[in-house]
Amino acid sequence: MDISKANMSASNASKSQILSKVKHESDVSDHELRGAEIIVKALQAEHVKYVWGYPGGAVLHIYDAFFKQDTIQHVLVRHEQAAVHAADGYARATGDVGVALVTSGPGVTNAVTGIATAFMDSIPIVIISGQVPTQAIGMDAFQECDAVGITRPIVKHNFLVKDAHDLADIMKKAFHIARSGRPGPVLVDIPKDVSFKKVPYHGYPQSVEMRSYNPVRKGHGGQIRKALQLLLAAKRPYIYTGGGVLLSNASAELRQLVDMLGYPVTHTLMGLGAYPASERKYLGMLGMHGTVEANNAMQHCDVLLAVGARFDDRVIGNPKHFAQNERKIIHIDIDPSSISKRVRVDIPIVGDVKDVLTEMIAMIKEGVVKPDTNALGIWWDTIESWRKNNCLKYDHGKNDIIKPQYVVETLWNMTKDADAYITSDVGQHQMWAAQYYRFEEPRRWINSGGLGTMGVGIPYAMGIKLAKPESEVYCVTGEGSVQMCIQELSTCLQYNTPIKIVALNNRYLGMVRQWQEVEYEGRYSHSYMDALPNFVKLAEAYGHVGMLIERASDVEPALREARKLKDRTVFMDFRTDPTENVFPMVKAGKGITEMLLSSEDL
Repeated sequence: MDISKANMSASNASKSQILSKVKHESDVSDHELRGAEIIVKALQAEHVKYVWGYPGGAVLHIYDAFFKQDTIQHVLVRHEQAAVHAADGYARATGDVGVALVTSGPGVTNAVTGIATAFMDSIPIVIISGQVPTQAIGMDAFQECDAVGITRPIVKHNFLVKDAHDLADIMKKAFHIARSGRPGPVLVDIPKDVSFKKVPYHGYPQSVEMRSYNPVRKGHGGQIRKALQLLLAAKRPYIYTGGGVLLSNASAELRQLVDMLGYPVTHTLMGLGAYPASERKYLGMLGMHGTVEANNAMQHCDVLLAVGARFDDRVIGNPKHFAQNERKIIHIDIDPSSISKRVRVDIPIVGDVKDVLTEMIAMIKEGVVKPDTNALGIWWDTIESWRKNNCLKYDHGKNDIIKPQYVVETLWNMTKDADAYITSDVGQHQMWAAQYYRFEEPRRWINSGGLGTMGVGIPYAMGIKLAKPESEVYCVTGEGSVQMCIQELSTCLQYNTPIKIVALNNRYLGMVRQWQEVEYEGRYSHSYMDALPNFVKLAEAYGHVGMLIERASDVEPALREARKLKDRTVFMDFRTDPTENVFPMVKAGKGITEMLLSSEDL
């Protein structure tokens, strides 16, 4: 027998013996468990399938408890930032709560970027962090840091567990807070002695009640009726949607509403896929790199229905410019603090998007008032005149040079009928993916919107592939972003998550270079990458397949070959035009209709 196989067999036998022993002990003493075991019980009760993490001294009791169970798979990442990103990606694609486990001190601080990323995009995750023993807190102990204080501005809520008796209740609260209302990350900080202490265990709570936290789900009926009257009387209506539609799983309701009314609809970067991109009523993404028709409709509509969106600075541009045109605004959002935060709203509706849209649809069916078809026809004629700009057209290049837009378009044409998920890092490649991959379904586009975090692409893809093993998962990235968490290629090999990496390699920090060209007269300060690794050899060193693609004629064959390698992670290094910019573009401080459409406008 092969020695490594023999060792593995012995290890499995050893673990099996321990598992049976634990079950036996559990039968004898069912009501007393260590804190670490209660944590595992809580995760099992919450139907957690995967936990991404990295061990360290403060969480070793928890890791020991993981060893003694076989219902939750722990995924050993290579950096704590990637653990949180992978849990985040899993949550975005599935709608379930993602879970990450990190140790104290640097474990927590390494996780901060991932936590902030999830917080900005309202993603439900629970982060379990180890802490030094309770008696050592505040004593500058080895690997001590104030996890609660550090994460307070970037979590929905956090807990420091001082007594093992409270663990089950706190874990129940953590999951409830993370997934309800406006979702978000919740951190549970657990001192080492708390995870070790044995306490009576009376089971996991079936429900949770918190006097200070009761998010409203059902919208106010009077407000919905008033909003509907305004919407049906509109001459130039527009429906503007964001990530809140996806988070509340309200895509079906949105599609029904749009199709019933016949109104134009647009999405933010975070809302792509809520309404099918192939439909005529969809005007494309709006904002800084949005389409001419989407941005002009936003500026010139007379009634705007904002659904699960927050009027972000990248969406409306200069607020003073946006306010120049009078319009009535209806805003549906689960979070009352998001309403009238950046833009004054006429009819606020606080409630869950799915519930509010369902009620709105029912009222439309019951009512006799219908949209003004004549006015709507004129409005659509105006929109079609804007659409004729064909603002996403691009020069396909000469001499077989690879244009990044062409790579994304080719990927879309190849996978548009497949069960595919697209993740991206942050930069030009992110915008090209958003513009040229036409998403038909929700939760298929996974990227960092609010924080704009480089390095998320591979961990996101890794988390999704575990959740959706039969789906095709592509990470669209750049040579800058991909190096921030490239060590996770090792995790992909260990846990058999065969993702496909589409690297649009232009040898620049592309978005930085573009802004330096537009705003800084071409002074390319530290945006050129002149010491890049050989990505093909690097991929191979990690045990994967590497491809170098340098000609446009090889783009499609390379993607086809990568798709055939279903069980392998493939890194495709596409050498793209280093001078290509993302258009349309709205410069900083400008209004959303003040767009640059090509390099000729610079």
